[in-house]
Amino acid sequence: MKLKPLALGIALGLVWGGSLFITTWLSYYTGYGRLFLEVLAQSIYPGYAISPLGSFLGLFYGFLDGFVSAWLIAVIYNKISIK
Repeated sequence: MKLKPLALGIALGLVWGGSLFITTWLSYYTGYGRLFLEVLAQSIYPGYAISPLGSFLGLFYGFLDGFVSAWLIAVIYNKISIK
């Protein structure tokens, strides 16, 4: 079975970007996930902060990161999978 790199990239990009977006807003108002976001997201994504603007940066960076990662996984999987 072949994977569709574009579809997998969009799906994982939306999941990861959406997760960062939602977690940023939760953390901004309640403090939930603050340590996760400070350790992971702020160290990986330049300009990201736990703020309303940071939530949109997280959405963008998360989508981009998830898309590229899933696209590469699908391409590599399709190359090495038995036909």
